Amino acid sequence: MSTAIYPGSFDPVTYGHIDIITRASGMFDHIIVSVLNNPSKSPLFTVEERVTMLKECTAHLKNVEIDSFSGLLVDYAREKNCHIAIRGLRAMTDFDYELHFAQTNFTISKGDLETVFLTTDLAYSFLSSTTVREIASFHGDVSELVPKYVCKCLYKKFGYEN
Repeated sequence: MSTAIYPGSFDPVTYGHIDIITRASGMFDHIIVSVLNNPSKSPLFTVEERVTMLKECTAHLKNVEIDSFSGLLVDYAREKNCHIAIRGLRAMTDFDYELHFAQTNFTISKGDLETVFLTTDLAYSFLSSTTVREIASFHGDVSELVPKYVCKCLYKKFGYEN
């Protein structure tokens, strides 16, 4: 059975992330979407909140599992007996950044963790969680950028209903 891990912050999950998850779920038998608990970052949402949002947004994809992890991706992948990581790309700048991590992960895993890059749908090529958070923080409409459940979570987090 082919299993792949799609790690990320997902703070919050966007339609770009959902696009990558959906397409990957058609390519692999099992996808583990895993929220990284990175203590060096100050996320808007807790790990638990991000896991809940992802579960809500991917419930229709029966071969997708939602999880979380801390530490190195290679250690987590080894724990899950997984040899493939999925990373989404929006633009060339993403590729430069992600290639560095893919090569590092391949090296420190001694060739045991490959990275598969999926380019996001052009409709979402501009989209980032940072942009979504900024728009929502100014009470802007993010309904075209994130699923309805995530909209509600964002609006609640910023203290207003839309």
